[in-house]
Amino acid sequence: MDIDCLPLVKTGYFSKLICDYVAADTKLKPLYNRFPNLDGFKGQIEEKGKQFTQSQRSVLFSSLIEQYKGINVSKQTNANIELLKEKNTFTVVTGHQLNLFTGPLYFLYKIISTINLTKELKKEFPDQNFVPIYWMATEDHDFDEINYFNFKGLKFQWNKEASGAVGHLPTEGLEEVFALYSKTIGDSKNAQVLKELFESAYLKHDTLTDATRFLANEIFKDYGLVIVDGDDVELKKLLVPYMKKDIFE
Repeated sequence: MDIDCLPLVKTGYFSKLICDYVAADTKLKPLYNRFPNLDGFKGQIEEKGKQFTQSQRSVLFSSLIEQYKGINVSKQTNANIELLKEKNTFTVVTGHQLNLFTGPLYFLYKIISTINLTKELKKEFPDQNFVPIYWMATEDHDFDEINYFNFKGLKFQWNKEASGAVGHLPTEGLEEVFALYSKTIGDSKNAQVLKELFESAYLKHDTLTDATRFLANEIFKDYGLVIVDGDDVELKKLLVPYMKKDIFE
């Protein structure tokens, strides 16, 4: 199969700022610390390796153990959580909102790219460990942006009154979405898998946070993905010095 690659600048989809960044235009250098190439990652490893204390790692580890209670944790994910305690372990992090049934396709692309990057970095820097992280944006409040997904030109929407952090929302009302989706998707083998995944995630969990964690874990657990909910008391305590710096400096 012949494969042609179209430069981003030729697509017309991205701003000049983004295209210049991807092209590593020197005019943008004052706006970022390092460019995401292998030299840049080497610098990040040298810098970040000195920043995190063992006590911080212990807090992260303990929070994750608590967050994963009741979840079917794979050997790969469990091993990666354990690795977070080691001083030569680094994370590659992506984040996304709690879109219903993943929402746009780039939810999946983001996580797949993160997993692939950890593999590339391990090959390049074999003495270090790299853990892929999906940070759930549980405290995002834009419900209208996350309450639907599209399938075969149809929009399946969760209609309810909502405000505040979406991660706290109870999953009530998603039975109607499931019923409509089930009728539309058919009864093929793959359709059955998707229906079971939706039902297990959204009809058997009480909050959108729990449902999204289950869904992402089921899809990516065999790749060692670690899912973090930042809406966590112990993790937020670690954030306090940075909050003070942000406010006062």
